[in-house]
Order: sequence, then C-alpha cells, then structure tokens
Amino acid sequence: MFFPRRPSIALAAALASALALAACSGGDGGGSDDGGGSAEPVSADQFEEAMSTPTELTFWTWVPDIENQVAMFEEAYPEIDVNVVNAGQGLDQYTALRTALRAGQGAPDVVQIEYQYISSFLVGGDLLDLSPYQGISDLESQYPEWVWEQVTRDGAVYGIPQDTGPMGLLYRDDLFAEAGVAPPTTWDEFAQAARTYREAKPDSYITDFPPNQAGQMIGLMWANGAQPFSYDGEETVSIDLDTPEVTEVVEYWQGLVQDELVAVDPDFTDQWYQGLSNGTYATWVAAAWGPVFLQGSAENTSGLWRAAQLPQWEAGGQSTGNWGGSTDAVVASSANPIAAAELARWINVEPEPALALATEQFLFPPSQSVLEDPAFIDAAPEFYGGQQVNQLFAEASEQVNTDFGWLPFMDYVYSSYEDVMGPAIADRGDMVGALAQWEQQLEGYAEEQGFTVE
Repeated sequence: MFFPRRPSIALAAALASALALAACSGGDGGGSDDGGGSAEPVSADQFEEAMSTPTELTFWTWVPDIENQVAMFEEAYPEIDVNVVNAGQGLDQYTALRTALRAGQGAPDVVQIEYQYISSFLVGGDLLDLSPYQGISDLESQYPEWVWEQVTRDGAVYGIPQDTGPMGLLYRDDLFAEAGVAPPTTWDEFAQAARTYREAKPDSYITDFPPNQAGQMIGLMWANGAQPFSYDGEETVSIDLDTPEVTEVVEYWQGLVQDELVAVDPDFTDQWYQGLSNGTYATWVAAAWGPVFLQGSAENTSGLWRAAQLPQWEAGGQSTGNWGGSTDAVVASSANPIAAAELARWINVEPEPALALATEQFLFPPSQSVLEDPAFIDAAPEFYGGQQVNQLFAEASEQVNTDFGWLPFMDYVYSSYEDVMGPAIADRGDMVGALAQWEQQLEGYAEEQGFTVE
C-alpha cells in the first residue's frame, strides 16, 4: 500500500548502527551471497509439529481489516493465535521496528514492509530467509517476474508479496472531450495534449506534477528502463542518476513544468484533493492503487473518469514502472519462524484470503491467480463508466520492467528528493541541475553511512 514519504532521522541513525554491527559480525546477515538456500528445508514433520503446537504470533501491519484474513488463518490452524498490531504506517512502523530490534525485545514475528525498504533491513540481517519454509520456494511461478525479483536475492526470499502498484493514467473523459484531446498513448502525444488542453482550459492543467513525490518520479524512471539504484546486500551501493534513461524523464517533465503546461502542487494535500474533484487536473499519473483511492477522494466526479496505459516513449511500446506496494516478511529473531512464515504465506497466497485482499480491502494483487480471477478483473465500477479498470492494470503488471533495485536508505532518498528536486519543480526551475545535486547528496550520504559507492 502507498503512503506519502516523510523524513526519518531515527531510521537513518539506526541504519548506520546496523551497518556497523553487520561489519563487526562478519556479514552473516540475510543479504550475504551464501544466504540464499543455504538452510535445510523445513520437513513436513517439522511443519506439522509447529502448526499443531499452541503458539502466539505478533503481526505488525497497517492494512485495514486484515483481521479478517488472520481469522481465516486461525481457523485453518486452531493452535496458532495471532495478535494483530498497527504500529504505525510506513516509516513510523519501521522506526518502531528498528527500536525493538536494537533493544532485543518487542519486535513482531511478521511485519509489513514495502518493497523499497527490504534492502534497509538486510543491512543488519533482520529478515528471515523464507526459502526453506513450507512451499515458499515454489511460489516464483505465481508472480510476474518483476514482483519476485523485488523480494529475492541470491536465492533467498525475504518477503511474501502482498500488493503492487504498476503505473497507468487516470483521466477525465468529459474534460478531454471538452478540450478536444484524446487519451495520449505516447509521451509526445501527452505533451501536445497538455498544450492543447491548457489553451482550451487556461484555468486548469492536464495533470499535476507534485514537487514532493519522489515515488512517482522514480516510477517514471523505472518505466523508461532506468536503473538508478542498486545494493549488493552488504556494503556496496550504486547511485546512477546521470544516465540517458533518467535524464530523458527529467528533461521531459522540466519542459512541461517550465512551459506551465502542468501544475506543480504538492500531492495528498487539501488543495490537491480539491483539484481532483473540481477539474483543476484532468489526469493523474497514478498506480494501480489509484483507482480505488480516487473513488474515495473525488466522489462527486463518479462516472467521469477512465483509465489508460501509461504513455510510452516510443509508439507501440509496452513498458511501465511500479509505484508502491508491500510484502509480509518474517523477522529473523522470531521464536516461531515456521508458524510465522506460514502466516505470511497463507494470507497472501491461499485463494480465499488473497482474493479478499483484492476485492474487500482493495489491495492491487501481485499474484497471477488473482490477477486472472473474474471476480477481480471483471469488476466494472460505475465511477469509471463501467470500464474494467482492474483488467487494464492487470495488463500493466505484465509490462513492469524487471530489473530495478533500491538503496538501503530509501527514507533518505525520498527526503533528499523533496529538499533538492522539490524546489526546482515548485519554482519551475532547473530540474536537470537539481538532479545532479541530488545524486551528489545521495553519494555523500552513502559514504557517510559507511557504504562503498561504485
């Protein structure tokens, strides 16, 4: 699930501490090259014994009403009692988790972690490799390749995918018709549509390009085949923001921003919500969680929105990025790893709870089985004029570029983006120049934290 990013000084301090600890311990953590598949598989007898022994698990998650899926799990395994705790959303939860891990007490057994933050928990070896546990090593075929790549490293599995955010375009069909523009299929068409729309409706814009939203920008880079970040699981990171793929994205949006063809309002603010409701923005470059989010944020516009695939850099292309999504991981210190691994697997993989997450809690599903289930893809919400929006984004999930990595300090990446790139966007200034400053700032921070930058 997606949540706006906020800086976290405590998380950065904890990261430095974890890196030092990992170095002192000889790098035995979950990110080591020999970690994947090195443990003996859990036998059927061990599994049966663990799941029939009275056990209490603690599960940290911010998913609303996930107690419903947990109740299904407890019915399937009557001896396992799960305590569901909302310890905060996103960075608030991660900070609490690191505090508990450092203290050696109070950490959960299972914890919700967004894809981009898995790397930060590999630094100290805080996540359990799930590959030896019942059925988990066989899950790869159930997901698009890019999804599985997000939770694995060197054969180790560090989380069970829970939801994703392949990107697409949500647009106001009525406003497009009034302005005489068609849904763009390429970014060149989008730029021309932006100009035509602005001329026809000078008090509004084809879209908003928020200065505070690194997640959207990084997703757009991902869609263009960029690989700006990587981490080897130990002490080496790569930060590469001066590639043609990255520069093309930033130069493109700089042109639209400087020509005042798009708004530059911070997103997830009152002004932004009003803009979606009153027609200030005719589109939202969104992710698969966006359609449901928009229905709750702009109810007065029901029936007026439609969805389209993300515009392409080349006509006929089929490529998109991902923005958001999370996993359920098991903390390495769990005293009940077999039961914890089964909880993470069961609620996200078994047909009944997995489908319910998509159709009741409206998480966009990562697994092929739910993405192909008529109960999910055939939904035709009135808000989108009866369009099968889920099917469109299910197709987008097959088009996400496979190779994309993260740094083990993405909290700093996001906050640094707001500090450096944000003003350049908000002031309609030199975004390309700010991009170079952002890269320098990230490299300096990485070195300060003890990482080697290659």
